[in-house]
Amino acid sequence: MVGDGERCCCLSQYTPSKEIWLCLSGELAKTCCSHFYELLHVSTAAPVFFSYKIVKAGDKDLDGQLDFEEFVHYLRDHEKKLRLVFKSLDKKNDGRIDSQEIMQSLRDLGVNITEEQAEKILKRIRRGHIWAPILYMDKNGTMTIDWNEWRDYHLLHPADNIPEIILYWKHSTILDVGESLMVPDEFTAEEKKTGMWWRHLVAGGGAGAVSRTCTAPLDRLKVLMQVHASKSNSMRIAGGFVQMIREGGVRSLWRGNGINVIKIAPESAIKFMAYEQIKRVIGSNQETLGITERLVAGSLAGAIAQSSIYPMEVLKTRLALGKTGQYSGILDCARHIFQKEGVAAFYKGYIPNMLGIIPYAGIDLAVYETLKNSWLQRFATDSADPGVFVLLACGTTSSTCGQLASYPLALIRTRMQAQATLEGGPQMNMTSLFRHIIRTEGAMGLYRGLAPNFMKVIPSVSISYVVYEYLKITLGVQSK
Repeated sequence: MVGDGERCCCLSQYTPSKEIWLCLSGELAKTCCSHFYELLHVSTAAPVFFSYKIVKAGDKDLDGQLDFEEFVHYLRDHEKKLRLVFKSLDKKNDGRIDSQEIMQSLRDLGVNITEEQAEKILKRIRRGHIWAPILYMDKNGTMTIDWNEWRDYHLLHPADNIPEIILYWKHSTILDVGESLMVPDEFTAEEKKTGMWWRHLVAGGGAGAVSRTCTAPLDRLKVLMQVHASKSNSMRIAGGFVQMIREGGVRSLWRGNGINVIKIAPESAIKFMAYEQIKRVIGSNQETLGITERLVAGSLAGAIAQSSIYPMEVLKTRLALGKTGQYSGILDCARHIFQKEGVAAFYKGYIPNMLGIIPYAGIDLAVYETLKNSWLQRFATDSADPGVFVLLACGTTSSTCGQLASYPLALIRTRMQAQATLEGGPQMNMTSLFRHIIRTEGAMGLYRGLAPNFMKVIPSVSISYVVYEYLKITLGVQSK
């Protein structure tokens, strides 16, 4: 921010051009000078933290200062965003927001508050410093907020409230744990309008590719333990790595990773498009869905995406289980399966895979929303931004719980995909295979390979987050 002497100089010498005044609404033009004066004299307006954010957002020529013209453009852009938020909160379309509408809007995001807490939001007071004039959101004491009250209160507050929660709390796009069964993230209306949504998806896909490649040895070990480990053949983590290296060298640790990376792009794209279409089908024109609607729409979108790319899942398992020289590549593997087993082989294990979507997506979403709400209620004072460690901790915990709940179905899926590779082994359906595992290995048999699966969670989310942030900057994704 400029110094005290520079403030007076800037205010007295800068004269807004005629074009600027013509493009403003009458009421906004009247308030521009007063707001600009308030911003320059921080002690009587927004706190220094918010003033810094406003200067950063409005400083188009990057000279470290905010002149009147830049400030006018900032107010116009920010007023548009505030109007979008106001409309999303005004469920009754009567031009006013009451406590019930605030409760409903937060409930749509999975944040449950009491009516008393909603009324406290309506009564909210802002002041820059202890000696600054008090600014009430509800100026006339009616316990409702009209557009003018909403705009005047938030115009010098750069946080966009509900869209800000959506902006900062994405996790299925950012964090990749090797499974793609999470409910898709929401995107704000602004992100969809500006095209930022596809940049987020591209950054997420690139981060997933790097993350899966770095943890591919653990993923292949998990598949081997799911298929070959038993009471009579106790495969340990260290022994499994030694066995893989002896059989095919260090390079064999990444066998099957190529198809695992290739399937990220089509799966993410199909899931996102299906999710947006399902939202329209279920009749929601809101920016965000409620928890139940998100689970239904996300699970259906996941089922559509998984159905589209499921043959790739089968190829990944067969390549991971293959011996050195058995296949020359992905297409050769597909040709062998088609010639020996037919088209139906590409959908072995399809039913347990579809059934696994519901517990995985449901528990991941429920745990993540619970942790998110807990943090927002306790710590979200000036911003909904949780920071790196909170986001990683919440995402890791929720995805781990989701994997734990759906793991038996994932194991049965993998064994069904691999049945043709086991010489002399019986060809069983899902229920028969489940009974066989329980009878011969006990309940613990349904969790073979769980250790390497959990070992790769923390490095997966850490690597994917770091790469995502780098790609986000490279692609020009704007962050608030």
